[in-house]
Amino acid sequence: MFHALTIAGSDSCGGAGIQADLKAFSANGVYGMSVITAITAQNTQGVFGIQDVNPEMISKQIEVIFEDIEVHAVKIGMVSKVESIKAISAALRKVKELPPVVLDPVMISKSGFKLLSEDAKEALIEELFPLTTLITPNLPEAEEILGREITSLKEMEKAAKELKKFGSKYVLVKGGHLKDTSTDLLYDGQVVLVYEGEKIKNNHTHGTGCTLSSTIAANLAKGMPIAQAIKEAKNYITIAIEHGFKLGKGVGPTNHFYELYKNAGILSEK
Repeated sequence: MFHALTIAGSDSCGGAGIQADLKAFSANGVYGMSVITAITAQNTQGVFGIQDVNPEMISKQIEVIFEDIEVHAVKIGMVSKVESIKAISAALRKVKELPPVVLDPVMISKSGFKLLSEDAKEALIEELFPLTTLITPNLPEAEEILGREITSLKEMEKAAKELKKFGSKYVLVKGGHLKDTSTDLLYDGQVVLVYEGEKIKNNHTHGTGCTLSSTIAANLAKGMPIAQAIKEAKNYITIAIEHGFKLGKGVGPTNHFYELYKNAGILSEK
């Protein structure tokens, strides 16, 4: 059994964050472990509050996992404070042989709630980007980091090349916010790979970014090459979005277990 660790915030309605990561790990055949960085009060209509976990507790969670259990991949999600970012960085730097690290730079919620302060954004770039195998910004996140609008594949490629300079081995710029396509673009410092995707007519997409990045981490934990890990993760999230479902009054979640439920003969959709 392969093991993956998510370091992220908790989503009280279960569609994103730690909860989405653990579901994605499980759906992709990997045992999931978690380090909680923050607790959020949120539902399908938005984020209504954040309470950060003490940095010392974040460090301790990471340390005891690595002391006892072999970790085959790490996914990092929402970290909203400078102190939390530094605690994660320091703890990971103590690991002798760091496994693949996938960082989803969660900065703005789907409802427009800012999850990261300006100083925390700078700390994220300086402290964590250099430790990562892959960063997976969507267009609003890439725009926030680079300070400009990104509206085309050509601009996405330029953005990926600029983001690569911050130290990650690979950069995946996600194009789900493009007008007519959901094409993603991977850059490794030399070669650009394009993962084409069509727009899916489903508004229930809560946790899409968390799910994609954690699925990539799960695939890397299983030993897949980066290009294959992303390709298979994109196939998985496409199906999960296609079968996303209504939950509450707002944006529902993706369907992490659709294929498993279908194969088991369990009705998973209303």
